[in-house]
Amino acid sequence: MKRILVCLLALFAGVAGIAASENWLTTVERTPVSHLVGNPDAPVTVSEYLSYTCPHCRDFSLQGDEVLKLAYIQPGKLRLEYRHAIANPEDLTATMLARCGAPEKFPGNHAALMAAQPRFNALRRLATKSQTDRWHYGDKAARRRAIASDLNLYEILERRGYSQAELDRCLADQALADRLEASAESDWAKIDGTPSFAVNGEVLKDVYTLQGLQQAIDAASAASPAE
Repeated sequence: MKRILVCLLALFAGVAGIAASENWLTTVERTPVSHLVGNPDAPVTVSEYLSYTCPHCRDFSLQGDEVLKLAYIQPGKLRLEYRHAIANPEDLTATMLARCGAPEKFPGNHAALMAAQPRFNALRRLATKSQTDRWHYGDKAARRRAIASDLNLYEILERRGYSQAELDRCLADQALADRLEASAESDWAKIDGTPSFAVNGEVLKDVYTLQGLQQAIDAASAASPAE
C-alpha cells in the first residue's frame, strides 16, 4: 500500500508539472496595441510583426506557431508578442475583431482568422467597386462593419461564440483603431515586410522563416544569464 501511495504521489506530481508548463500557453497579457503569450520572466521575447491579409504571415502561422508553442513557450523559455503591421482597412478590421473579448481569447481568435485567410482574401479580390467604396468612405465604424460583413469576418468570430452586437461594439472603438494605426506606422519604419521578427527588441534582418527565427532564439537563449 505504501508503495502504491508513493507511485500515486509521483504520478500526481508529474501531472502537476505538466499542467504548470502548459499554463504558459494560457498566460496572455494585453497591451494597448499587442498581445504577449507566455512566461513574463522568459529570457527571450520574440515580437512577430504580422498582417491578417498577408499570405506569408499565414504560412508562418501554419508552419511555425505549434513549434514555437511546444518547444519554447510552453516550457517557459520564450514569450511571444503579436504586433499588428496593419496594411489596409481590411487588416485593421480583422485586427480589431481578433482583440475582441477577454485577452485569453486572442490566441484562438488569431488562429481562426489565419486559418480562414484564403477565403476572406478571395472575397477581397472579388469585391465590387460599390463594396470597396463602403470600405473607404463614410463613418469609420460603418466602414469596418461593411468589411466584416462583406468578407464574412463576422461568421468566423461568431463560430467562436461572439454575437454580432458584441463584435460591432469592438469595431466601434475608434480610440483602439487610432492606436493600432499609429503603432503600425511606427513599426513599418522598422521592418521591410511581414512577417518580420524582433528578438529581445532587436529587429532581425532578412529572417522570414521558422528556421532562421529558431537560430536567433537559440542564440539569444545561449547568451542569457543562467538562472
